[in-house]
Amino acid sequence: MTTILGIDPGLTRLGVGVVRQGGGRTVSLLHVEVLRTPATAEISHRLGTLSGAIDELLARFNPDIVALERVFAQHNVRTVMGTAQVSGVVLALAHARSIPVSLRTPSEVKAAVTGHGRANKDQVGTMVARILGLAEIPQPADAADALALAITEAWRGVAPASAASESTPAQKAWREAEARAKRPKLQK
Repeated sequence: MTTILGIDPGLTRLGVGVVRQGGGRTVSLLHVEVLRTPATAEISHRLGTLSGAIDELLARFNPDIVALERVFAQHNVRTVMGTAQVSGVVLALAHARSIPVSLRTPSEVKAAVTGHGRANKDQVGTMVARILGLAEIPQPADAADALALAITEAWRGVAPASAASESTPAQKAWREAEARAKRPKLQK
């Protein structure tokens, strides 16, 4: 039996879903919730609050792996920055406990649970409820998304956090920019 913690990162709403993988594609629900922080609070307070809550969940469920949604480029820079900051907190907490982290793209998760990489939130939620044998779709959508991440990990195995071949174009561009910034400048 494998315990998987799925996290749909967000600064205002962070979805958390814990499943236990049995034999084959069998998964069962252990826990689901959405952690919230007020948009009016200082960023340090918000990240600290989420960090403490995630650390408690890691201690409580002792997952074998964390499935985290891969940060992707959005038009709203403020949203993507908050998501990236929260993802960094999750990565650091998992590392401190020697828990591997698997990064999954939204389209990969949608394809795994619905069969279609462009499924909408309702379709994902409906399939999550069906897969886990739930009477209702977990609400809000962040909760269903976190469970979908955990289910995807159970069904598809580890997607390494460092896999460059699995990176989105935005992530590849970011790594290239970081590499250029680290190169020594030519002396004139």
